[in-house]
Amino acid sequence: MTFDKSAFAGAIVATLGSMAFSLAAYAQILLPAEPPSVTVTASATASVANDRMHAWLRTEIDNSDPAKAASEVNTRIAKALARAKGVPGIEVTTSGYSSFQIIEKNQPPRWRVTQSLFLEASDFATLAALVSRLQGEDGLLLSGLSFSVSEATRRKTEDSLTQQAIKAWQARAQNAADGLNFPAWRVGKVTIQTGDHMPPRPLQRSTGVAYAASAAPIAVEGGNSDITVNVSGDAILETLRR
Repeated sequence: MTFDKSAFAGAIVATLGSMAFSLAAYAQILLPAEPPSVTVTASATASVANDRMHAWLRTEIDNSDPAKAASEVNTRIAKALARAKGVPGIEVTTSGYSSFQIIEKNQPPRWRVTQSLFLEASDFATLAALVSRLQGEDGLLLSGLSFSVSEATRRKTEDSLTQQAIKAWQARAQNAADGLNFPAWRVGKVTIQTGDHMPPRPLQRSTGVAYAASAAPIAVEGGNSDITVNVSGDAILETLRR
């Protein structure tokens, strides 16, 4: 009787394959199947009155001598800063200092020096009156205005909206479970996201003409901003009611 090595090797391979299949089948029996789930989203939005006003003003001086242009800009900004700091409730910062040469055809070269002021307040009428004075009496130019919701108001509103959005999410999860004929569900992975908060920026730019000193304060209306909270996540569906 001869020993067939090929047949023996084939038998071993077949046996190992059968064992692997049996182990895989056994593992499937032991490991519970992943429960079904459904992704649910919900949101809550509120329109909130803007309670912060922002103003951008600037001074621009052209002169053939850059030092003289810079000196006049510095003088105007220093005077405007002193005036703004003397008004209670006004936050003021300087920004945007620039100096560059302008060369135009058939015109002598000149230098333009510019610096900006950023003002912020909760009292719209007070800030509007200050802006008018800075234009009329200090020669500043209005670059733009904008309105926003303060951080404190935004956080308070988002906290309230978060609770509303969660309740809406739970209601949708329950509706999904009912519609799919599952008697119960539980919370899986859930994320809560607030809307992007853009920093204030000017909404308009002046033509570069300052108001007269006797001009009435500019009329302002803050308007509203929408604040939204989104909730998204998985509702894990269950076949047995807890």
